[in-house]
Amino acid sequence: MSRIMVVIGIAVVALVVAACGGSAGGVYGGTSTASKPASGKGSVALASTKLGKVLVDGKGRTLYLFQADKGTMSNCAGACASEWPPLTTSGKPTAGAGIVAAKLGTTKRADGTTGVTYAGHPLYTFEGDGAPGQTAGEGLTDFGGAWYALSPAGKTVVG
Repeated sequence: MSRIMVVIGIAVVALVVAACGGSAGGVYGGTSTASKPASGKGSVALASTKLGKVLVDGKGRTLYLFQADKGTMSNCAGACASEWPPLTTSGKPTAGAGIVAAKLGTTKRADGTTGVTYAGHPLYTFEGDGAPGQTAGEGLTDFGGAWYALSPAGKTVVG
């Protein structure tokens, strides 16, 4: 039920913003492409959440892995990437405090962008996380697989 309310809330906000002549892109920019990236800088850091210390992007948003991904190849595009925006980069990803730089990498996504990986997992944020430190995506099963936050070791955090 709460997932439905989140989707309805997002739709209402998008309609209000569009009616005012603004962009419905929110924090992800002013375009409506299906796989808008979570970030163009590719920075990864650690933050404390109710799940413990987890990977976050440069804006402090929780980063997730998608269990349906095959190695570093992302299986999340289109509608999936709209709900679970991939962390992308236009250069080399950067490691914040507590992040093992050697575990950071990149992968070419189907849309031509460069996705950031950690310990071999493509990284994503979740549209349902409205603020830094939120972990609403933890344990959800969407688009054919489960989603989990990552520990500093690059392992799933099961909350």
